[in-house]
Amino acid sequence: MAWRSRFSYIGRRHLSIFANPSPSNWTKVVSDAEKIVGYPTSFMSLLSDELSNVAMHVKKLVGTKHPLLNTASNSDLICDSMVIYPSQRNLAEITELIHTAFLVHRGIVNLKEWMNSDGPLKNMQFGNKMAVLSGDFLLANACTGLAQLNDSKVVELISSAIGDVMQGIYHESSTSAEEGSLTVASWEDQTFLPHGALLAKSCQAAMKLARHDTEAQNWAFQYGKHLALGHKLNSDLQLFVKSGSEPAVFSLDSAPVVFHRQIVGPERWRHQLKQVQNMARQIDYTKLWGLIKMERGVSQGLDLCSYHSNKALEAMKCFPPSEARSALENMAYALTKF
Repeated sequence: MAWRSRFSYIGRRHLSIFANPSPSNWTKVVSDAEKIVGYPTSFMSLLSDELSNVAMHVKKLVGTKHPLLNTASNSDLICDSMVIYPSQRNLAEITELIHTAFLVHRGIVNLKEWMNSDGPLKNMQFGNKMAVLSGDFLLANACTGLAQLNDSKVVELISSAIGDVMQGIYHESSTSAEEGSLTVASWEDQTFLPHGALLAKSCQAAMKLARHDTEAQNWAFQYGKHLALGHKLNSDLQLFVKSGSEPAVFSLDSAPVVFHRQIVGPERWRHQLKQVQNMARQIDYTKLWGLIKMERGVSQGLDLCSYHSNKALEAMKCFPPSEARSALENMAYALTKF
C-alpha cells in the first residue's frame, strides 16, 4: 500500500479506533505489561559470571565521554507480554540480549572525526575495543540460549532477524542523509530492518513456541512490525511535537525530515541545507528544525504513526480477550501520545 493511501486510511478509522478515554503513556503501559507476566524484563539470567569481567573493564571508561556507557540501560522488550510458557520467557530474554548487543556495537566511535573535546584518544580507542568485545560476548550468549530452545523454526526466525538488523545498520551508515536519497516509500523498508525485524520475528517465534497455528504467528509478526515502526515514528517526532523541546542534533534520516524532503523536493532541500550551514559546513539544527516545522512533514509523520498504531491494534483482534491482549493494545494506543 502506498504511503498516501495509508493517510486516507487513517482518516476513515482514526476516531473510532482511538476511542480510549485515558490511554497510558509508554512507560506506564510497559510497566503494566511486566506486572501481567510477573517479572521485569531482564536478560541477566542468561549470562555467566564472565559478565563481571566485562563490567570491570567498562568501569575504566567512567569519566570519559565514550557512548558505550549510555547503551546498556536503553533496551526494552515488547514480546514479553505474549509469554505463556517458560521457553517464551527465555526467548524474550534472548531478544533483549540481541538488542542490547547491537546497541553496544553502535557505541563504537568514528575516530576519524575524533576531537580533543571528545576526550583522550586512548580512552576512545579502549572504549571501541570494549564495545566490540562486549557486543560479541552478548551475541554469543544469545546464540547459546537460542540453541537451547530446541526449535529449529525459532532458531531460523531469530537468526534471520539478526541478519536483518546487520543489513539495516549497514544501510544506515552507508547512505548520505544530506543528499536526500531516502524517500518516504523507502523509509519504512529501511527502518524495519534495524528497528522492527527483531521484534516482529520474536513475536512470531513466541507464538510458535506456544504451538499456535501459522495464522496466529503471522498476526503476531504484524503486531510486532507495526508496533516497532510506530514506536520509531513516535521517537522521531518527539522533538517536533513535544512542547518545550530544544533542538540540538537530530538525524537527517528521521521520519519528519524524510517527509519534509519529499514535500519540498531535492532542489529546495539542497538550498535549505545551504541556508542553515555555516562557513565550516556545520548545520545549525535549530534553524533546520524551524524550517521543517513550517511544512507538512510533521503532520504526515503523525498520520503514519497513527496508521501503524491502528494496524497493530487490528493484529490483536485475532486473539481472545485477556489481560495480555489488553496490555499489548495499550502499547499500541501509547504510540500516538506525545
